[in-house]
Amino acid sequence: MKIAVLGTGEVGHTLATKLASLGHEVVMGSRTADNPAAKEWAAANGASHGTFADAAADAEIVVNATGGLVSLAALTAAGAENLRGKVVVDVSNGLDFSDGFPPRIVTPDGVSVAEQLQRAFPETRVVKTLNTMNNAVMVDPSRVPGHHNVFLSGDEDAAKSAVRELLGSFGWGEDQILDLGDLTSARGVEQLVGLWVRLYGVLGTGDFNFAIVR
Repeated sequence: MKIAVLGTGEVGHTLATKLASLGHEVVMGSRTADNPAAKEWAAANGASHGTFADAAADAEIVVNATGGLVSLAALTAAGAENLRGKVVVDVSNGLDFSDGFPPRIVTPDGVSVAEQLQRAFPETRVVKTLNTMNNAVMVDPSRVPGHHNVFLSGDEDAAKSAVRELLGSFGWGEDQILDLGDLTSARGVEQLVGLWVRLYGVLGTGDFNFAIVR
């Protein structure tokens, strides 16, 4: 598949590398076409890079791996015409570190970042997932032993099914993927990150995850 990964940070780098290793045609998008991190990643992975708009233009799926506070600006730069009809996988978190650690969780207009993006780009198909764990665990769930979960939130079943397939290719089992329902449920998983950050401070490692036990 042709997949655009928007964001050149650690999360974007990890996801783009995994997707490329699985044989997808990946383009890493950034604010400027000459972003050094994107150029270095593309050279190392035999892939392409460009602006947010360049990356999104021909993609079948767009992964938003930008910081939640700048995600709306990133997708705006990508262009509504380049996003129309496409699945947007939102892994972002609206974390504000301006007052230090722990960060404040920002809820734009009282909703999740994912809902903000869906409202701004109504012709896209936003699915929230993978935001409740370390980026290494996102693409290699075996780093955490035993049963643990990844969550899905979205308004369209077909879009969630496409994302479920991607998660499966990362190594997530069907019994680990938990569909929480429509996109309003993304509010809960974005708030859960506040607990994740506290646990990271206590445990001193990102190799852990949440498990729903019943």
